[in-house]
Amino acid sequence: MKTQQVKLINRGQEDEMEVWGYRPCLWKIILVGLGAVCSGGLLLLVLYWLPEWGVKATCTHTPLRGASRLLLRTTDDFRLWFYAKVHEILAPGKTPFDNVESTAHFQDGDRHQSLRADNEEQNRKLLCRDSVKVHYFTHHSVKYYWNEGTQNFEPYKGLEDTKVRCADIHTTYSSGLTKTLQDYRALFFGKNEIDVRVPSLFKLFVKEVLNLFYAFQIFATVLWASQGFYDYAVGMTLLFLFSITFSLYIIRKQHVRLHNMVVEHSMVKVSLCRGKKETERVMSTELVPGDVVTIPEKGMIMTCDGVLICGACTVNESMLTGESVPVTKTSLPSSGKEADRIFDTEEHKRHTLFCGSHVIQTRNYADEPVKVVVVRTGFSTVKGQLVRSILYPKPTDFKIHREATRFLMCMVGLAVIGFIYTVIIDVINQVPFQGIMFDALNLVVVAVPPILPVALNAGLMTAQRRLKRVGIFCISPQRLNICGQLNLVCFDKTGTLTEDGLDLWGIQRAADGTFSPPETEVATESLMKTSFVACMATCHSLTTIDDKLCGDPLDVKVFSATGSVLEEPTEEQTVLYIDKVALIVRFPNQWGEFGVVRYISFSSTLKRMSVVVKQLGQKHFDVYLKGAPETVANLCKPHTVPQTFTETLETYTRQGFRVIALAHRRLESKLSWQEVHNLSREQTETNMDFLGLIIMQNKIKEQTAGALLDLRQANIRTLMATGDNMLTAISVARDCGMVQAHEKVIIADAVPPNDENPASITWRYSDNLDVNKNQTAGISFSEEGVKEEENLGYHFAVGGPAFAVITEHFPELVPKFLLRATVFARMTPDQKTQLVQVLQNIDYIVGMCGDGANDCGALKKAHSGISLSELEASVASPFTSSIPNISCVPKLLREGRAALVTSFCVFKFMALYSSILYCSVSLLYW
Repeated sequence: MKTQQVKLINRGQEDEMEVWGYRPCLWKIILVGLGAVCSGGLLLLVLYWLPEWGVKATCTHTPLRGASRLLLRTTDDFRLWFYAKVHEILAPGKTPFDNVESTAHFQDGDRHQSLRADNEEQNRKLLCRDSVKVHYFTHHSVKYYWNEGTQNFEPYKGLEDTKVRCADIHTTYSSGLTKTLQDYRALFFGKNEIDVRVPSLFKLFVKEVLNLFYAFQIFATVLWASQGFYDYAVGMTLLFLFSITFSLYIIRKQHVRLHNMVVEHSMVKVSLCRGKKETERVMSTELVPGDVVTIPEKGMIMTCDGVLICGACTVNESMLTGESVPVTKTSLPSSGKEADRIFDTEEHKRHTLFCGSHVIQTRNYADEPVKVVVVRTGFSTVKGQLVRSILYPKPTDFKIHREATRFLMCMVGLAVIGFIYTVIIDVINQVPFQGIMFDALNLVVVAVPPILPVALNAGLMTAQRRLKRVGIFCISPQRLNICGQLNLVCFDKTGTLTEDGLDLWGIQRAADGTFSPPETEVATESLMKTSFVACMATCHSLTTIDDKLCGDPLDVKVFSATGSVLEEPTEEQTVLYIDKVALIVRFPNQWGEFGVVRYISFSSTLKRMSVVVKQLGQKHFDVYLKGAPETVANLCKPHTVPQTFTETLETYTRQGFRVIALAHRRLESKLSWQEVHNLSREQTETNMDFLGLIIMQNKIKEQTAGALLDLRQANIRTLMATGDNMLTAISVARDCGMVQAHEKVIIADAVPPNDENPASITWRYSDNLDVNKNQTAGISFSEEGVKEEENLGYHFAVGGPAFAVITEHFPELVPKFLLRATVFARMTPDQKTQLVQVLQNIDYIVGMCGDGANDCGALKKAHSGISLSELEASVASPFTSSIPNISCVPKLLREGRAALVTSFCVFKFMALYSSILYCSVSLLYW
């Protein structure tokens, strides 16, 4: 292969691949056919096992542009090869986002049909004579199309490919697509479905039989039967059938489960917008990026990824995240700074409805229906990517697998030596040709025991059955052996180490730059008339479904403490407020009533949310904000933040409380309803008045301390990765025994570089209350490891922002730092995944245990992910526990070690058995 002709697809992504082009060569195909006949089909079997050899043996190298066959190779450590065939479609344009309204003329009789990339005959009838050929290939359920500009194949994911601004989505796509344009885009994006086909038992059987080990078993069985060893051959056949039946049962069951999960609600009728007011009922499989769908009042199951451009929705995303708490989605900003940003589903996920999520309730404004612009369809959706990660899992490079491969290679080498030895001895002894082949092949079968996979499966089956009895379910039996090798387990905090719910411990208001004494009762007449309680009652994303409060448990606790009532606005109430309101909050005993005008959703990056409200009878609007105390304090006027803010916050967080800060701002009376909605987030959430703190209590689960003690006694490291406050996380780590009472915790604070100073790290002890005279720790990073000034037990703790700075600007410190780091606070979901990957890079065998809410990526990335959620998102985790606490972790590790010991014993036994028999037979041949 010529290096200059190698192209990369998915450059810089996890599934980056090299690609080479080929075209069939007649004389090579004839030679391979002759070789297959002469070898009795053995050559075809070898080419099936090695796809790169199969392509090179039958094709010649050619530039990508004219290739009809492709060889793909991953760029990761595994260097896996794949084969793909190039297809072509006829289309009026070269990309799905070309404007073909004036050039694509469809026959009237066929307008009701949709153009599909998988039906070329129909496409030729429907397309005009000016169509061009577009080449594409499919790999792992994703289509890659030829791009003349880049001279490479590229996937089309959806509307994000156009780099469209948020404002342009409102102006360009709010009316939907014409039928012509929809049919044209359907050519490239295909049907809007996640097609998980359940393979037939015959197809699965053939695929399993062609597996190298099973093929070798069949060969051994036929060899013994041909020599008259019928009893042994029958016994091996029964074992073979038992093993392959079990494998087929597991594989088929997983496919059926995945198919049922995907097919449910995947084909429904939806209302599609055609123009400003015209709607059409179509099947959801016909949707393409750019279509506009209306969401019914009673909700629906989303069959695509779409962005809200009108109205708001309450959505249950448990299918995707494992988090059963409904979340509120608001419409995409149409004006201001946020509207000028390029649309991105991750950045604007608070405005995006994802495929598979359940829209529970909708809320429209000014009688406008709730509208969604389709962004991605099929396997490009978030649900589609989840399904792809299950259908095509990334290979795992485990030490036991490498050792097993080396063992087998040694046995194969021994078999080759034995084969040559037998042939020489039998030739010297003038044994007939048939006898020579029988003797030589018998020695090969003795050296490489065909019963090995059956014996290994037996141990895994036993462990899997015992785990099922204690409520732990496994979808990847091969990972059971890895559980026995784990030497580090990373835990989420909320819902994993601690209880899901939070209790309101009390509040501490601030006035005139000082804190008032803590208060435990909120629903008193004196407090109900304050801005503090107004913020508690209005600043949330709660909604009522069947007269029941739904939303974040923390919001439910805080709102319930005020004794207020949440209502949907009626027409009469809307008239009273003059302006349109989304929700009504009524205080008890007629102490006040507020209408929520605008929601600014919670952002995990910004760590805050806010609402704009209007009190009944007032002419001005108020902004109420809540979020992480440090974040809220930075948005407030300095003189309104108490001087003892930091000390007070640390006092609570050291005791393990979760603290939330509140703030308020009165907007100018002259601002209209439309002007309030046009304000950007930065303009709204600024110049606030600090109101005080809400103190929430999060209790540790009673099983947590005992499970962590079991792991520590087994010399297994434990870490905590949470999105909560640093000092709260440290307090929980101490309370549950992750950090011992006599051990110190050193917090690493890292600052990114600026125009004047480079990036820097400072170290301080967590137990120093005097912040102004903060005691720093002297840390020495040497080749021997990490050293502290005083040779005492200690742990590092680091926040998410500091972790990002350290990994980017101090990569040489990361391996040494992680050897003593135990608490990771304020971590985003992506940072949790990155943490698992970095730990794996320094040779830890990592387990991850979480509730599946925001750690799905880390659960999949870890060597063994254990989800405490029984929701559907947990199918991406190798292990799922019905036990809602971490006591399942020691149980899984015990079974893992038992399975690992069984595997080692099987290998030892088979090695000894094969060696003894090999030597005995060799002596007999002599």
